[in-house]
Amino acid sequence: MIIQAILKINPNARVVVRGSNINTCEIEWLEGTTPIPKADIEAKIAELPTKEEERIAKEEEATARENLKASAKAKLIAGEPLTEEEANTIVL
Repeated sequence: MIIQAILKINPNARVVVRGSNINTCEIEWLEGTTPIPKADIEAKIAELPTKEEERIAKEEEATARENLKASAKAKLIAGEPLTEEEANTIVL
């Protein structure tokens, strides 16, 4: 999570992190990367989604896509026009 937080703050950061606890880890800033205060990194960590939140979001995205495909199929069978988003689900 520490590296993810650093890269959210500075996507171009070059860094090595030793340890997984923000309070005790060693952060080595490479290639002239401007160091980011640990307090800023800790605040960003708090904003990042948890693994459970990421899992739920992926499930919801998959369900929404399947629902969109089902809607497109039903409209095709009924001869109704598709939305662009529905059409995009079936374009090969």
